[in-house]
Amino acid sequence: MFDKILYRIIVLSLLISILLPACKSHSDPIEKILNEMTVEEKVGQMVQITLDVVTKGKDIKSSYEPVELDEYLLRKAIVDYKIGSILNTANEKALHLKEWHVIIQKIDSVSRHETRLGIPVIYGIDAIHGATYTAEATMFPQQIGMAATWNPELAEKAASIAAYDARSSGIPWNFSPVADMGMDPRWPRHWETFGEDPLLTSVMTVAYVNGYEGRDNIVNNDFRMASCLKHFVGYGSPVSGKDRTPALIPEIELRERHLPSFEAGILAGAHSVMLNSGLINGVPVHASKEIITELLKTELGFKGVVLTDWADVEKLVKRDLVAEDIRAAIKLSVNAGIDMAMVPYLYEEFYSELLSLVKEGEIPMTRIDDAVRRILRLKSQTGLLDKQVVGENSGAMTSSKEHEKIAYHAAMESITLLKNENDLLPLKPGTRILVTGPNANSMRTLNGGWSYSWQGEKTDEFTQDQNTIFKALQSRFGESRVSLVEGVSYHHEGQFFEDYDSGIDKAVAKANDVDVVILCLGENSYCEKPGDIHDLRISPLQEKLAMRILSLGKPVVLVLNQGRPGLITGIAEKSDAIIYTYLPGNQGGNALADILKGDGNPSGKLPFTYPRYTNSLLNYYHKPSEADIGLMDAYDFKESADILFPFGFGLSYTTFIYDNLILDKEILGMRDTITISVDVSNTGNRVGKEVVQLYSMDHFASITPDVKRLRAFKKIELAPAETRTISFKISAKDLSFINSQNKRIAEKGKFTIMVNNLNKEFTLSESVFF
Repeated sequence: MFDKILYRIIVLSLLISILLPACKSHSDPIEKILNEMTVEEKVGQMVQITLDVVTKGKDIKSSYEPVELDEYLLRKAIVDYKIGSILNTANEKALHLKEWHVIIQKIDSVSRHETRLGIPVIYGIDAIHGATYTAEATMFPQQIGMAATWNPELAEKAASIAAYDARSSGIPWNFSPVADMGMDPRWPRHWETFGEDPLLTSVMTVAYVNGYEGRDNIVNNDFRMASCLKHFVGYGSPVSGKDRTPALIPEIELRERHLPSFEAGILAGAHSVMLNSGLINGVPVHASKEIITELLKTELGFKGVVLTDWADVEKLVKRDLVAEDIRAAIKLSVNAGIDMAMVPYLYEEFYSELLSLVKEGEIPMTRIDDAVRRILRLKSQTGLLDKQVVGENSGAMTSSKEHEKIAYHAAMESITLLKNENDLLPLKPGTRILVTGPNANSMRTLNGGWSYSWQGEKTDEFTQDQNTIFKALQSRFGESRVSLVEGVSYHHEGQFFEDYDSGIDKAVAKANDVDVVILCLGENSYCEKPGDIHDLRISPLQEKLAMRILSLGKPVVLVLNQGRPGLITGIAEKSDAIIYTYLPGNQGGNALADILKGDGNPSGKLPFTYPRYTNSLLNYYHKPSEADIGLMDAYDFKESADILFPFGFGLSYTTFIYDNLILDKEILGMRDTITISVDVSNTGNRVGKEVVQLYSMDHFASITPDVKRLRAFKKIELAPAETRTISFKISAKDLSFINSQNKRIAEKGKFTIMVNNLNKEFTLSESVFF
């Protein structure tokens, strides 16, 4: 009897194991499509090409203008090679909404109606501070500027508008946000990050994901789009400081600094992840199964699409020398876990070699099915499997004026006042002003890279109706009172950082005839590898202009319009006021002018540490020995001679006083939270916004602790004479760190909580792993 029962159980189990997948595939539309696909169709879905490849032009890397699809090349890519995705714009230049609609509708129509299964192509774009490549879109501050607002609600609004504008163009997939850590100011992608702190970066990453996707992550509508966290992982810490160069990152550092923002973005529901283009400890990330499959997909549980960056599979052969040919590179990267390859030009070879590798069993079918399943799921989630991308009512963009107001407020909250000797600012009515420097009259420099074109060099032709710094000051102070002599100018061709003397003597002469000089220094626009530099110091010609102006004894307001903190130590010491605008977007000139006039009150705070010297590139959370300071002085890093301005620093036209720091308990248990409250008062005569920042300091640990760490923050607005009590809750997990065994732990012992100039001690009663 027992044997018969056991036999029946075994047979029943076998039937279930056979029938269950069939039932699942019958009910799951993704599995149904996957089961109907040929190997060729699956391989094609894993290939992404750039738009220039399927347009009319002299070659595959450029298009004629106006941009027009080449129907033969389009059908070759989609029908013959069955490619699954297209990205980018043509000629690296923004298109108008109507142009986008024609292009996207045609691509969509061919993929739906001329392929066997009608699987639509998914279009992706880098809409990183607005819909970058849509001429009518609203441009916001770049990520580093949005981080300086310390206002995640505002960041979420900005991202939601970028999603709306991109969706209005017919594009459902956005290669943003950058969740990389901006830990090295030399790195040319520093301005694409949210700065150097893991908590601030994590909070802002989540805000952008929420803005792009909505908090419910439903992206199959005209207002939301799928986000892409990039670049997983450790991209922002190259040893050389140059883009796409090797990094040396111990696992303890990778987990402590670099993973939290990606983990936060994944938990927030981001639909895709783009990989780090560089090497970590000698291994290209695109070839690392440990990073892609074991860490990202298995440990972090990421279920979305894993995408390569531009031509990075090819780089395994040509640059990184870990594969002898493209076939070997494809085998290495696909088996490591990539789902879609940004080829972007030579897709025929990629497709053919990948197909051959699958048919010959060198890449298992299970790996291909996993990749294609993820891609189909993304297409389903963005609504592509249900409807056409561009509907009849898409692209109205009726809220553009309201969107510009939000962009203005974002620029206003990002701009950071670093110095204001003798209350020079705001300027008095009737002040005669000279605006000088290469950034004085340029929309290109206000926006930076990824603005209407990859390098931002085409910005000025799309922003004729926008105000540069000079034009904005004229509109606020009167044309007769504001004059312009650049003194130093950027070359329009050639290297982006080349500048030339366009009239330093004239600028100095004109400075004698005014009351104050607005000295606009910084960088020209750049992006990625072309932005590599050999010297973090501001250019010699800009320094020459600055020092000659400063020698006159006139009041000087130094305006820094740059994506990374160029060294300005000598200039900063002599300037009366210093304002950092970052890359504030099209509304940056207006916001700055209103701050200078006093119609706006600056509230930005630095999201990175501003260095004083070339050999003092420290982050605020360094180890005590790095700045040669004692434990009790560790949190007061602003007193160190190594830096010019500390992380989290920024002045206001009003003053704030902190008082009455209270902890609701002196001993924190592993399951408890400690409530911390502090009173903040506006003691000035203006309405102002303040960022309340809470830090902790671990007195001792099994590894040397950081001198301090940001644990919470909140941006508030206070009227004159108003006092508000601000509360935070901290748990043991908030105090945890990665130990020498690469495990997250909060260790028992004493901690100090610091808010502004106040501090209190408490004790964690026991150690706990997380």
